[in-house]
Amino acid sequence: MAEVPSTFTLQAGEKAPDFTLTDGCGREYALADVLGEKGTLVIFACNHCPFVIHLAKEVGEMAAEMKAWGVNTVAISSNDVENYPQDAPEMMAEFAKEYGWDFPYLYDESQQVAHDYHAACTPDFFLLDKEGCLFYAGQFDDSRPKNNLPVDGRDLKLAIRQLIEGGTPILDTKPATGCNIKWKPGNEPSYYG
Repeated sequence: MAEVPSTFTLQAGEKAPDFTLTDGCGREYALADVLGEKGTLVIFACNHCPFVIHLAKEVGEMAAEMKAWGVNTVAISSNDVENYPQDAPEMMAEFAKEYGWDFPYLYDESQQVAHDYHAACTPDFFLLDKEGCLFYAGQFDDSRPKNNLPVDGRDLKLAIRQLIEGGTPILDTKPATGCNIKWKPGNEPSYYG
């Protein structure tokens, strides 16, 4: 389990790339469908990554809390399911239910959305403002599998609070860390590796 840092290049204040993807049950969502009144959290995730599993329950709890504040959540899996069948769309609904993810969990089969966001790892977090512009890209918190630090979402919660209170985008962040996105052979982005 090698840690891979995010390599986000979308700059704070820039409009986030649009997308239209389906969930594990075939329902279609565009970015406009999931934008929250005050903001939106876009998470690149997958079912099998130990870094995602480590945070999954707390992510579900935080998403429920954020929704009451006007901040919606959407997760996207961009992994190659031919080589990682445990991340297949039909397994995504089960994963979401197990961890209390009461928000859309979408499948990026072409991996284009991951490319567009310059997502590199799972989990990778992008907090957008109400206009759909990047406010924060970085880690959930300092907790990692086996480091014995509490999973508290500290970094992301601070960003959300600043967003809700009308603060300016956060520029000095710690990048998200996790497993690399499982790219289809030949589809690795130029920013990878």
